[in-house]
Amino acid sequence: MLGAGPAYTDRPGASGASYLVQSDGVAVLVDLGQGSFPRIFPELEPSRLAAVLVSHLHPDHFVDLVALRHYLRYEFMPPRRIAVHADAALAARLDGLHGQPGFTAEALDVVALAPGVREVGPLRVEAARVTHTADSYAFRLSANGGGSGLVYSGDVGRAEDLVPLIRPGDALLVEASFGAGPVEPAAQHLNGPAVGTLAAATGAGRVLLTHLQMGHDVDETVASVRAAYGGPVVFVEPGYRTEI
Repeated sequence: MLGAGPAYTDRPGASGASYLVQSDGVAVLVDLGQGSFPRIFPELEPSRLAAVLVSHLHPDHFVDLVALRHYLRYEFMPPRRIAVHADAALAARLDGLHGQPGFTAEALDVVALAPGVREVGPLRVEAARVTHTADSYAFRLSANGGGSGLVYSGDVGRAEDLVPLIRPGDALLVEASFGAGPVEPAAQHLNGPAVGTLAAATGAGRVLLTHLQMGHDVDETVASVRAAYGGPVVFVEPGYRTEI
């Protein structure tokens, strides 16, 4: 876990959403929110990333792509490149931020997301649309040979949107923005009770909670998940590691 924070927080050391998944020497980054780019370096040299997956175009999930682009563009001669699987509007969003057409394309190859399965080296990536922005995705990552996977919710307003991705035994890396609840009307986020109900209904192997908004208590949030779900529940912080 490189970063697990929301758009803003008072938690020391927090940074925007970013999760590094590695399998058989291939590394994929899922989201790259504010402040998380420097945390890649202790794990691997960033140009070695096989791809970046971006769940949706809110800055706390993608804005450090600017730092990654600069690094690839100016640290190497010739510049290096990385594929970014994201909403097709990503390049225009980053280009507009800098007022520079072609800014993104100098180092990042944007691959438009769509529901379905794609392969990145030994990883099988399944994408499904979820309720949040007009074009938001959740992902299931697993080894091509099968077995348990990691389901990442991104930001999602309806827990049931994740059901098609989840197989029994999967680890759920899922947002719990509103803690023990309730969720503010029209917020399009989850709380702990919704996560617990989802995990119990789908036979998840464990729950990794992330993206907790400022003002919500970690212990209360974990307890609200455990009230509905009997498996392991962990609130993840930057630096947390696990094996699937």
